[in-house]
Amino acid sequence: MQPRQLRWETLAALRTSSKGQLSYCRHWLQDEDILEGCMSPLVLSPYSGWVLDRVVGQSAPEIAPARSPTPKESTLLPNRSSSLEKIASGSRQGSSPLSSTESSEAKGNEDLSLREMDREVFSAILPSKVTEVEGCIWMYEEMHRLKGKEGLRQRQEQQEQMVRAVYDLASEQLKRFDELKELKQHQEFQDLREVMEKSSKEAQGQQEKLKEEHRHRAKVLNLKLREAEQQRQRQEELERLRKEEGQERLRRLYSIQEEVLQLNQQIDPNYRHKDLPRIDLSAYSNRGNQICGLVSGLIRTTSERGFPTQVDVANTERALQEMRGLIASMQQEIAAAVEEKRRRDEEEERQKQKELLKKEQMKAQTPAPAQQPGGKQQKEGLQVKAEESTMQWYQQLQDAAEQCVASFSGISNCKDNNEVKKIKTDLQKAATIPVSQISRIAGSQLREIFDKINNLLSGKSVQSGGRTVSVTQHPQGLDFVYYKLAEKFVNQGEEEVASHRDAAFPIAVVASGIWEIHPRVGDLFLAHLHKKCPYSVPFYPALKEGTSMEDYQRMLGYQVKDSKMEEQDHFLKRMSGMIRLYAAIIQLRWPYGNKQGTHPHGLNHGWRWLAQMLNMEPLADVTATLLFDFLEVCGNALMKQYQVQFWKMMLLIREDYFPRIEAITSSGQMGSLMRFKQFLEECLQQKEIPLPKGALQSSFWRS
Repeated sequence: MQPRQLRWETLAALRTSSKGQLSYCRHWLQDEDILEGCMSPLVLSPYSGWVLDRVVGQSAPEIAPARSPTPKESTLLPNRSSSLEKIASGSRQGSSPLSSTESSEAKGNEDLSLREMDREVFSAILPSKVTEVEGCIWMYEEMHRLKGKEGLRQRQEQQEQMVRAVYDLASEQLKRFDELKELKQHQEFQDLREVMEKSSKEAQGQQEKLKEEHRHRAKVLNLKLREAEQQRQRQEELERLRKEEGQERLRRLYSIQEEVLQLNQQIDPNYRHKDLPRIDLSAYSNRGNQICGLVSGLIRTTSERGFPTQVDVANTERALQEMRGLIASMQQEIAAAVEEKRRRDEEEERQKQKELLKKEQMKAQTPAPAQQPGGKQQKEGLQVKAEESTMQWYQQLQDAAEQCVASFSGISNCKDNNEVKKIKTDLQKAATIPVSQISRIAGSQLREIFDKINNLLSGKSVQSGGRTVSVTQHPQGLDFVYYKLAEKFVNQGEEEVASHRDAAFPIAVVASGIWEIHPRVGDLFLAHLHKKCPYSVPFYPALKEGTSMEDYQRMLGYQVKDSKMEEQDHFLKRMSGMIRLYAAIIQLRWPYGNKQGTHPHGLNHGWRWLAQMLNMEPLADVTATLLFDFLEVCGNALMKQYQVQFWKMMLLIREDYFPRIEAITSSGQMGSLMRFKQFLEECLQQKEIPLPKGALQSSFWRS
């Protein structure tokens, strides 16, 4: 640091000196280099050439008379003149104050050689004075050059020393800085390590604390879960006991209801004792109906509420006791009436015998009277039971279905035979899956389904589920397929048509075509239809002795599960679907079948069904629904077939039969009745039955 301080002190002293007060040009470094004078070669003054020319010009005449030049001198003169020219040109080049400092060492050496040659020439031709001047000049130049080199060398050494000092100082400072930085990093690392260790200890402590809390909470939750599970088990046990008691009470109610209904059958005034004299069982019948209604209302209320209570069971038992007392009173009155009737019959028999004797006595005298024409006596009121011929037809169909089931018992009871079981499964899929695929998409697709079913029933092999299936694989295969196919058609009416009414027509046209080719399928279809929907006969099953209430409800067409009867809306929806399918079948024929033959179950059966329905007492909510569905689907075809007779029947329905339905319909069952009434009024007003929605047009079969 001392040389730098000395320099600043020197500069301060120079600035306060007299020369430091002078003004200098600050831009002199832009034009000249400070070391240019030391590094550039030595040159003569610009006036040296002029001086030499004057000297040479004056001395030449003096030397010429003295002696003539020798050949050697003559050769030197041109060289001298050229040397002088070079010196002059060198003087002119060095005379410029802005001469460049970029002259090389080689050029300087060349100038020195030229000067030596000039000195030799001048030494020969110039007088001693010139030689002396030239020597002084050369000595001055040499001294100046040596002095500049020495100053330059010292300056360079000084600069190198300063650079080394600065480098050493910078190296030491860098080392100190690196040591300080390393120390600082080490301290920071130590601090960070201490912080991490501290935080790790804190985290471990917190983790241990959380683990302890978690164990405590888990213990508490386990206790709560155990208590909740015990509580749930207790509640389930109580609920199970409650359900068992409720089921037991419900079974008790159903058994009481069944017994009440059976007892009520005994007091039907029109069934067994209608001819007894002087006896009126209408009061017993009315009271029995009231008791039955009371019991049915209690059961309906408890079913909606859940399970019956002990109070409900007690009420129904009291109703049962009252019904038993009513039956006992009625039987006593009947016994007295029977005894009275027996006496009257004996008296009448005696009177008849007397009259018969009188007639035999007068027979010879009086001619036999002519038989008067007349018809059957018109019955007052409507029928409760179906006609005898209808019931015989119904029973024949059911017997045929039972015989069919018995004919394939080998396939049905094949639990131990895996091969027969596999054949049964394949045949059932081949018979039912195509029926499930029937839709209104295209006529070509419907024809493929029909051909597949027909080929199966004809004994041909068909593909089903990637397997080849044929009814010839088992001797009882054909009967099994007949039965399952007919059952599937009825199920489609019960499920598919009930949900989508338009589906009745494509299903019906396929069923009609199969029925025409394979009549046994049609008989089994009717048997299944009559069993699931007795109103398609039409037939109102009566409650017989020994029949349980659940079985009787199934006979009426209701679905009973877990001692609970299905809702009325769902029941009517299923019945409506099956009646719509039946109404579509009787009017449709397969378009690619034999058009010369007659329909296997045509419109005449629909006319018979409609006439028999109108001859029977209506049922609330059921009759109106079924008549509306039947006429909406089949009314247009019946109108075209029977014309005037059909309109007479429509008027009969509106004027005579509809008031009967309205009389037995309660306020909660008016929906179906109003739909039927609106349909009747529109048809009679327009004198036209519109085509049913979803009917298959001719364009459908071209798709």
